[in-house]
Amino acid sequence: MSAVATTAATAAGVVILIGVSYDLFQTRKLQIARLLVRPLWVVWRWFGLRSSRLDRSEARLAAFGPLVLLVLFGIWGVGLVLGYGLIIHGMRDQFRPELQDFPTALYVSASTLVPLAYGDFVPERGGARVLIVIESANGVVLAALAITVLFELYGAFRSREESVVALDALAGAPASAVQLLETSAEPGMGAALKETFDEWRRWSAMVLESHLAYPLLAFFRSSHDNEAWINSFAAVMDAAALVISSVEVESAGAARLMFTVGDHLVEDMAVVYGLKATPDPIIERGEYMVAVGRLRAAGYRVRDGETHWQQFAEMRSKYASMLNQVAQFLATPPAPWVGDRSYLPHRLRGRRKKQATNSA
Repeated sequence: MSAVATTAATAAGVVILIGVSYDLFQTRKLQIARLLVRPLWVVWRWFGLRSSRLDRSEARLAAFGPLVLLVLFGIWGVGLVLGYGLIIHGMRDQFRPELQDFPTALYVSASTLVPLAYGDFVPERGGARVLIVIESANGVVLAALAITVLFELYGAFRSREESVVALDALAGAPASAVQLLETSAEPGMGAALKETFDEWRRWSAMVLESHLAYPLLAFFRSSHDNEAWINSFAAVMDAAALVISSVEVESAGAARLMFTVGDHLVEDMAVVYGLKATPDPIIERGEYMVAVGRLRAAGYRVRDGETHWQQFAEMRSKYASMLNQVAQFLATPPAPWVGDRSYLPHRLRGRRKKQATNSA
């Protein structure tokens, strides 16, 4: 192997190591993840939705997040082995016995990174010794980083899902803004609505930090039927928009604060996920009037004139199209005002269960 080829291989190894290291430690700019995850998800989603059974489709889709995380760590590990292998191959004459080919250099690199070195190839000079020590330390760092990321992802996922599950009691599953407000108007509920807005303001801030740092979290799905974090968030945003524009309640201040933080979350999600907002509230005025009628029947003092509809439509236009894009991209269970509302499998399944009960 000529000196030029050796130098080129060593330089290529250094470039690979720099690229992998940058991708590992710049958590907000995971280039490999961005290039890999979305195409894989498109293929996985197509496969997951082929089943005629809703529970089987959800199980397939839910497996994507954990599996692709393992794939990413595998890619980073292979990149480190390849990078160090190229450099080791350039220093092959500094090992005893001397490394005869590139596959042997890869073997030395892999057994050092893990580490599982058996001592069959020993570095005898300063450069090779330093490189082996650095790669061994790099392997320890990679393992520590993997454990840290797993704990952080699990902690963020658990914090996100706790509020989603708790919202079921007020908003149902899938979550509905109108049902959230109706339940909060029932006797004995007290400050439930204000507490919900306060909780989801903090939730929005938490998701803003965790999901922008680790966009892969968006693909981790809820383990409960008809639940999805994007649907629950949209329901609370809709409830806040209804309160601000059309309902007279004491919790209007809390609704404004929640809407402000939630709108910030939507704007940053649009940048990270490459979404393009369209000035469209998605729902029609007829749906708005039905919602207002239900709220009036629940005991709220409502304002349903043209001005209030325009205010609600303007507020919803800020976030609805982007949340709708996320919901459809993630293939979440359809909700009343979010996602694909032309087909509601959770309602069909409910009808089947009732029919089966009546038949029995």
